[in-house]
Amino acid sequence: MLKILGLIALFAIAAFAAGDANFEATKRDLNVPAIIMFLVFILGTLGITYWAAQKTKSASDFYTAGGGISGFQNGLAIAGDYMSAAAFLGVSGLIYLKGYDGVIYAVSFLVGWPIILFFMAEKLRNLGKFTFADIAAYRLGQKEIRTLAAFGSLSVVVLYLIAQMVGAGKLIQVLFGMEYEFAVLLVGVMMIIYVTFGGMLATTWVQIIKACLLLSGVSFMAILVLYNFDFSFESLFKNAVENHKAGESILAPGGFISDPVSAISLGMALMLGTAGLPHVLMRFFTVGNAKEARKSVVYATGFVGYFWIIITVVGFGAIAFLNSADGAQYFVDGKLFGGNNMASIHLSHMLGGNAFLGFISAVAFATILAVVSGLTLAGASAISHDIYANVINPNATDEKIVKISKITVVIVGIVGVVLGIAFESQNIAYMVGLAFGIAASANFPILFLSIYWRGLTTRGAFIGGFIGLITAVTLVIVGPIVWVQILGNAEALFPYKHPALFSVTIAFVAIWFFSKTDNSQRGKDEKEMFRAQNVRANTGIGAAGAVDH
Repeated sequence: MLKILGLIALFAIAAFAAGDANFEATKRDLNVPAIIMFLVFILGTLGITYWAAQKTKSASDFYTAGGGISGFQNGLAIAGDYMSAAAFLGVSGLIYLKGYDGVIYAVSFLVGWPIILFFMAEKLRNLGKFTFADIAAYRLGQKEIRTLAAFGSLSVVVLYLIAQMVGAGKLIQVLFGMEYEFAVLLVGVMMIIYVTFGGMLATTWVQIIKACLLLSGVSFMAILVLYNFDFSFESLFKNAVENHKAGESILAPGGFISDPVSAISLGMALMLGTAGLPHVLMRFFTVGNAKEARKSVVYATGFVGYFWIIITVVGFGAIAFLNSADGAQYFVDGKLFGGNNMASIHLSHMLGGNAFLGFISAVAFATILAVVSGLTLAGASAISHDIYANVINPNATDEKIVKISKITVVIVGIVGVVLGIAFESQNIAYMVGLAFGIAASANFPILFLSIYWRGLTTRGAFIGGFIGLITAVTLVIVGPIVWVQILGNAEALFPYKHPALFSVTIAFVAIWFFSKTDNSQRGKDEKEMFRAQNVRANTGIGAAGAVDH
């Protein structure tokens, strides 16, 4: 293990050193402080991975860190999972580009947390074991529901993974002059190492450290922005309006989402999708009981809410500073170097020089690695725990299940690298919006109704859930982004970028219809089992470690 980690560290050093110091218009000089901070973080997290690998012995250790994470630690880790590259780079870039509409993105991301707190967290912990499919399959057919959950989880994981890979590739490309493809490959290799050797324990501590660094770094950046405007929000926004080519319109809605259908659809995706993200839902099984699960969400909501406030300051600060005369150095051929996703990175250099750029860049890289590790673990658990251990081979040993997980991690990593390269030009906040839309359409309806509706049956959940998933994926493919921008067709078959309003509605209606029309004996038995499930969901009786309420 030590030899492997050492080889990877050498590979990382060689990769960072591979950048050419004599860049043309599309590259920058090497930033030595940034390289040093990157390497310190990589070596530190590899050390955490080695430590975690010594403690990861069972499937429970691999998937949930043995249930030994406290509520506060898990809250920080959830916030670390949630404050992704899309949150830091994508939303700040979107605010830089469109102003007010980028802020709406941030607010919508936050609104989903009360749903998890009041409706989901406690019951998830009391009913589940490793994945959210454990809850959905508690009284329904194992084979059908776990297959459906695995497809939904993998769809979300892949889309979310693309966003993180694009962010990582652009970040390293900007800082080191490394080719984008090689940068994405490096992130994929690091991600595979973290998850394969350290499991959930390593992933959790990487997320906790990254959350602390990110909150500290972005807070300092926001303070520097406000300091330059005498801590006056009015002066900041006034300057931003003067420096943005769209003028006062950046303070009004409609710059990015121009019609009410798209606005409602995006809001629904971000709100309900939060409660359907497999890598976030997995975190509730890492705590010891339902009380700690509730505390996790309270802490996470506080951290995430604070983060969105300061990201708004950073986004408008980027408009004010980067579009000024002094910000011309960050543009190449009239476009921001590295794309709009890099607005906050360039702002950090303008405000704090190379040292602060190095710190923020290392934090952004940490952000991406932590999130992709959680995503990869969620994808691996969907295959190994839901499909292999509960559908294909119910008698599989812990060792065999963990082995399948590690193989899946490698496959998911390769898929992430390939798609990250293919979607290089996409705004990462938009890509995450699509992932949330699929989570809201495929995962959330099944999860919510399995907990709260007595009338749900396997037939209804399976058919309706797949209809929701297929509808969401199909509408994304035939929508403006994929059908026109990616595939090169002249006109989209579906006019809206975000399909959640349609796909979520179709999913709920289909699940209700096929459950209500299910008059089989199996369906009747499943409805009768709801009472016992409801007792456990609300009391924790029968759930390991859940009696401490």
